[in-house]
Amino acid sequence: MRKLLLVLALAAPTAAFADKWVTVWTGSVHGPYPAGNAVAQPELSMVFPEKEARDQTFRLVVRPDLWSRRMRLRFSNVFGSKPVTLDGVHIGQHEGGGQVVHATNRPVMFGGKPSATIAPGAMVWSDAVVFDYVNNPADRSLAGRKLAISFHVAGESGPMTWHAKALQTSYVSAPGAGSHGAEESAESLPFTTTSWYFLDAVDAIEPDSTQTVVAFGDSITDGTASTINGDDRWPDFLSRRLHEKFGTKFAVVNAGIGGNQVVGPAVYDKTKPIGGGPSALERLERDVLSLSGVTSVVWLEAINDLGAAGAKADAVIQGYKDGVARLHGKKIRVVGATVTSALGAASGSGKPEVDVERKAVNQFIRSGGLFDGIADFDAATLDPGTGALKPEFQPNSSTGGPGDKLHPNRAGYKAMGYAVDLSFFGK
Repeated sequence: MRKLLLVLALAAPTAAFADKWVTVWTGSVHGPYPAGNAVAQPELSMVFPEKEARDQTFRLVVRPDLWSRRMRLRFSNVFGSKPVTLDGVHIGQHEGGGQVVHATNRPVMFGGKPSATIAPGAMVWSDAVVFDYVNNPADRSLAGRKLAISFHVAGESGPMTWHAKALQTSYVSAPGAGSHGAEESAESLPFTTTSWYFLDAVDAIEPDSTQTVVAFGDSITDGTASTINGDDRWPDFLSRRLHEKFGTKFAVVNAGIGGNQVVGPAVYDKTKPIGGGPSALERLERDVLSLSGVTSVVWLEAINDLGAAGAKADAVIQGYKDGVARLHGKKIRVVGATVTSALGAASGSGKPEVDVERKAVNQFIRSGGLFDGIADFDAATLDPGTGALKPEFQPNSSTGGPGDKLHPNRAGYKAMGYAVDLSFFGK
């Protein structure tokens, strides 16, 4: 009896907390490196001289929106052309500067084995990793703490599946340097990158009532012109507001991709990649529907369709209808976000005729009856006198300078994050 009580006592913290998998971080992959729209990227020609990884260790820094005693990782070779083998995979708390907090680094297994070979076009989930040092996952003192996820690419990777616009510093070893993921020190990881590679999702075991909210869109969701390492994209502000109001009931994850479109390209060809990756409709299954615990989506997208691709409002609206029908089919509610102004931007998105189409799209979002809720990002950021973004939302928070009149800065993203009606999520 005494032995049985001991077993029950050891199992109780996990059993009381562990109900279901919930996605708590994502970095939607969109193509093979280097096709994409990175921000503040260091020169990487010496790190990836053949545009692939070769016997190298990565230490990617990500911020889970919720913590747990058990997490798992999803790695992707969706845009690869050859099998890629990962080994020496570890996960721990990020201390800073590439370091892992002492005694937090844990090995990651795949079907009980220390390595995984991922076929071209495939993804793989790791086994659950137990964080025995996380005594109370609901303790908000863990809020904002970041993970250091390390892995070694054995041999040559071929084209690297990646997410260009991380706006977060991560760390890489030199080619041929071998496996160093088990090390707490960053001594073997001298190079930095502002992108994520191969990793595309983190799940956590959370109470059954926990819900994942996906921010779905283009570079304005991805966070262009927000602060490097600052976690101040509009989904980050929304996340903090939700946690303040509802505690740990919601996890907000960012499925934005710089350059993404609602309906274009008609077909994505990884042998001839474009920076924005597959269309929202093409990637909807992988980047939203395949994630765990998703109940809501906030969808902000269209400016690249209307500007760079020259599409008309009707095409975008039909794309919305197709996407929302698929989401509703999975019982996922959708908040339609109005498209912010790009008037005056040097790109094609800044033309007056594009602004006319943008206004038509926004009119449909506000009054078309398609969406379950509306986030009026346009109203929150528009200067009524000029029809452009408010002047205080234009200076670039990432790299400095006056901004591009298309992407809001930190202040603009804050205004957007606060424009979302939280009562939608309390229903």
